[in-house]
Amino acid sequence: MKAVATYSIKGGVGKTTAAVNLAYEAARTGARVLLWDVDPQGAATFFFRVKPFVRGGAERLVAKGDLGDHVRATDHAGLHLVPADFSMRLLDLHLDGTKRPTRRIGALLGPLAGRYDVAILDCPPGVTLASESVFGAVDAVLVPTIPTTLSRRTLDQLLEFLATRPSSPSVLPFASMVDRRKSLHRDVMAALAEAPAGLLPTAIPTSSAVERMGVQRAPIAVTAPRSAAAAAFRDLWSDVAARLWPT
Repeated sequence: MKAVATYSIKGGVGKTTAAVNLAYEAARTGARVLLWDVDPQGAATFFFRVKPFVRGGAERLVAKGDLGDHVRATDHAGLHLVPADFSMRLLDLHLDGTKRPTRRIGALLGPLAGRYDVAILDCPPGVTLASESVFGAVDAVLVPTIPTTLSRRTLDQLLEFLATRPSSPSVLPFASMVDRRKSLHRDVMAALAEAPAGLLPTAIPTSSAVERMGVQRAPIAVTAPRSAAAAAFRDLWSDVAARLWPT
């Protein structure tokens, strides 16, 4: 099983939108997909119409170590979800009480490796103990990056932080919420493409289809299959899959 995280130090860049739509696109190709909502806001849980409830809360989830007890089906074949609730805000606290907190997320995922082809973790923003545990569990970190100065700055901060770790996942940035009519977006994207981390080939455009996800509570390919955003997420999953399973 491959594991990836949608993550950024900065909030509001499209992490959950990417997690939900990439999980759906992966399942549509026939992959067995587990989406783990690690964010206490529970937006991915909301989008998939799953009850935001973690039995026993984050404390039991960390202590008991059986992630399988929390897996729920979605309306989409091949796609399962571990929901989040507000107890996940205390995840750092409960991880800190374990012997190897930065390995705990990986230990929770491990027993499910035979059941799924890919696990996607939708993470909250910020550099925390939980995010460090995620970094120790995944093969790649997908970083949605709005083509603005501050978003690029947080990408640089993440790369600098991961460079201090003895072992780190691959970092796969991609442009998010892109409006090519804006010269700033075009300029920043060009600079990012030439940076050491580079950018995945596919950019996610600013789109009303993305904005409507909160109302329609479904992946874009379900509600607006012919939209530019749906095509972009389909292509983005192809970009990611090519790096997870190189030929």
